[in-house]
Amino acid sequence: MLLKSKLKNNELTVGTWLSLAHPGIAEIMVKAGFDWVTIDLEHSVITFREAEEMIRIIELGGSVPLVRLSANEPTQIKRVMDAGAHGLVVPMVNSRGDVEKAVASVHYPGRGKRGVGLARAQGYGVAFHEYMEWLKKEVVIIVQIEHIDAVKNIEAILSSDDIDGYIIGPYDLSATMGLPGQFEHPDVVAVLKKIRDAGMLLKKPGGLHIVEPNPEELASRIKEGFLFLAYSVDFRMLDVSSRAGLKIRDGL
Repeated sequence: MLLKSKLKNNELTVGTWLSLAHPGIAEIMVKAGFDWVTIDLEHSVITFREAEEMIRIIELGGSVPLVRLSANEPTQIKRVMDAGAHGLVVPMVNSRGDVEKAVASVHYPGRGKRGVGLARAQGYGVAFHEYMEWLKKEVVIIVQIEHIDAVKNIEAILSSDDIDGYIIGPYDLSATMGLPGQFEHPDVVAVLKKIRDAGMLLKKPGGLHIVEPNPEELASRIKEGFLFLAYSVDFRMLDVSSRAGLKIRDGL
C-alpha cells in the first residue's frame, strides 16, 4: 500500500532521517525496512545533486523518499519534486497561509503555481502526463509543527485537505516556549497533547522526531496515539552504537 493511503487510513508508519550524504547509508536504512526515509536539507550540507541520488536509492530499494526542506520556498520545492521526491516535510508551518504556500509550490497551475519542467520525476520527458496524474493522487505533504504560533493555529493548519499529516519538531517547539529541550516540562507535555488531540479530532496522522535511537520511547509514543514517527537520524545511530561498544572496552 502506498504511503498516502496508509496516512489516509490512519495506519502506523515509522521512518527515519538522513543527514549524511552517503548512498550506502541510504541503502542500509531502506533495507532495514523503514516505511519512509526523509532526506534532511535543513540541518545538513546535503546538496540537490546528492539529494537526487539518495531519492533514487530509496525509491529503487522499495521505500518512500521524502525531503525535509530548509524553507517553505517555491524554487526549492520545485527542484526536489523534479528530482523525484515522493513528498515533502515542510518546516515552520505556522498558519493556514503557510500550508497554502507549500501546496501551491508542489502542484502545477490549475491547482498550484509550480513551474513546468522535464527532469527525473517526469521520466526525463517521456512520462510527463503520467507524473501529473501521480502528483494529483499520491504526493505526500507533511507539515512540521515546531513553533508555538503553529500550536495556536493548529486546527486551521490540520483541517486542510491538502496535507497528509504532521510531524512535531520538539527541539524548536520547546525553544519557542522558552523551554529548549525540556520535553518533560508540564507546559511542553500539554502542548504535545494539544497537537495530538487536534490531529486525532481532524483525522490527521502525526507524530514527532525521536532523535535518540531509543526503542522504548518509540513504543511509548505509539501508545500515546502518534502514527507518523521518525525514528532517530543516521549520525545519532552511528554515534550511540559506537559509544555503547566503547563502554565495554572502557569498563574492562
